[in-house]
Amino acid sequence: MDDTFQVDLRGVVDLLSHHLYSSPRVYLRELLQNAVDAITARRALDPDAPAEIRIDATGGALTVADTGIGLAADQVREFLATIGRSSKRDDFGFARHEFLGQFGVGLLSAFLVADEVEVTTKAAGSPPVRWVGRSEGSYSTEPAQRDEVGTTVRLVARPGAGEWFDPRTVRDVVALFGSMLPYPVAVNGERVAGGGLPWEKDGRSTGRRAADLVGYAQDVLGFTPFDFVELEAPEAGLTGVAYILGHTANPAQSGGHRVYVKRMLLAEEADRLLPDWAFFVRCVVNAEELRPTANREALYEDELLASVRETLGARLRSWLIGLSAAEPARLRAFLDAHYLGVKALAVHDDEMLRIIGRFWPLQTSHGPMTLAELAEGEGTIGYTPRLDEFRQLSQIAAAQGIVLINAGYAYDAELVERYARVDPAFSARRIGPGDLATRLDELEPELARALVPFLAAAGQILGPLGCEVVVRSFEPAGVAALYLLDRAAAHQSDVRATKGLMGQSQMDELWSELLSVFEKPAAGGPQLVLNFRNPLVEQIAGLADRPKLLRPVLEGVYGHALLLGQHPLRGADSALLNRSFLGLVELALAEGGSDER
Repeated sequence: MDDTFQVDLRGVVDLLSHHLYSSPRVYLRELLQNAVDAITARRALDPDAPAEIRIDATGGALTVADTGIGLAADQVREFLATIGRSSKRDDFGFARHEFLGQFGVGLLSAFLVADEVEVTTKAAGSPPVRWVGRSEGSYSTEPAQRDEVGTTVRLVARPGAGEWFDPRTVRDVVALFGSMLPYPVAVNGERVAGGGLPWEKDGRSTGRRAADLVGYAQDVLGFTPFDFVELEAPEAGLTGVAYILGHTANPAQSGGHRVYVKRMLLAEEADRLLPDWAFFVRCVVNAEELRPTANREALYEDELLASVRETLGARLRSWLIGLSAAEPARLRAFLDAHYLGVKALAVHDDEMLRIIGRFWPLQTSHGPMTLAELAEGEGTIGYTPRLDEFRQLSQIAAAQGIVLINAGYAYDAELVERYARVDPAFSARRIGPGDLATRLDELEPELARALVPFLAAAGQILGPLGCEVVVRSFEPAGVAALYLLDRAAAHQSDVRATKGLMGQSQMDELWSELLSVFEKPAAGGPQLVLNFRNPLVEQIAGLADRPKLLRPVLEGVYGHALLLGQHPLRGADSALLNRSFLGLVELALAEGGSDER
């Protein structure tokens, strides 16, 4: 023997209010949706049928009346008394996609704000029926008085839900959800919703229409756009406008799109409509075929949405290409605010790479230059993906005739490496501290031998810090010292420093063993390279036989080189700088006291 499930309606309503719908205000959207669908169904049979939705809100009660198709008595029992049963599932012989509602639970949302739902309805050729549903799960039907075809839903606010029946609240919510509905909607006699899509071509001049679209962004979205791009995705019946932000956008906030489905507002902050790189765009669109989630507050991720995302991304890409060709000055202004999104696209798109190459300057040792300008020049081009390396090497690279590119910002290294694909004249190789160290001039053998005592003394001072002291000759002469540390050596230094911080507990021993996996024999540690062309270095080299003076002076030069290259300071480095400063002050005071005596 088969039994049917018993449904606890209160439990279902609690599920809707706490886990499906984000706010009780959606009851108005669901009632609007049912009214619009009813009118659409009637007009499919009679195109001249009246199309009107009237809402009356008194603060404690609310009625929604439509001139739609209505329901006969048997349909009332079938559709209104069965949870999940929708009257729009081909029961009237209409194409399912014509309707807004898709899940058959819309009327249940009324129980979020009322304990009783009263529906009075009349279908053509059938007597009117009154249906009353109660939140504890019971319902009743009886004959009613009604002359016109259509439906009226009446609710009385449950305790604590009165705010959602306030006339001003009802007006604002209906205007929000229904501004683009195809039929007029009046609240307490005032038309507040229903109208055309702002981007429809309805006889307005091009200038008037453009001004209206900008005005819509200002009034509804709250900003003046840099530009707007009209959108169309036929596969989803989608039309709309993409507004380009006039200010720098946060890449982490790529949503914020206003999405309508069949002209009913679905979401004010929808995401996943555009590719991730298009975070500088805010869209307003209406789609006839995109699928909403069950709560009708977001878009359902499926193949159609993925196709729309690709189509809209291609449209924005075309706008960028057109802007670069027709209005290069405006493109530069656009890139000033939104370069990050275009760079992200250029990593995978050759046409965008050409645009970035022509219009976006990179920081180099010779000043700001575009990749296209670098391709037209002569000489060696190098790049480093680390900002700290660029800071320590740019002066030396420039003096050596190398144009060094700072590729330490987001996507720059990938763009430099890919640019030869679109411009074969461009060639750049990665350069690190070790590469430039080999280009620094060795000293004459006789001078090198004379400096051996100095280097030995210097090694005793900086050796405990793991730093080798070498002397070279290079331009510019104004740079006294360089602190050179390649990436591999820096990584190994970090590993060893982390292991040194470990205690002796069992857990610390476990982590120490794990770090040992990444530890490798040092291939070359950091170097303090002193420039013998600098007069100060020549004087420092003469302090080999004065260790009390050499120590604070050399430690000061070491600390200055760290700061000049903007290297992070370890605790030992900070202590060294402090000791050097105090030592030099002490020596200066001692010498000053001797002079006075």
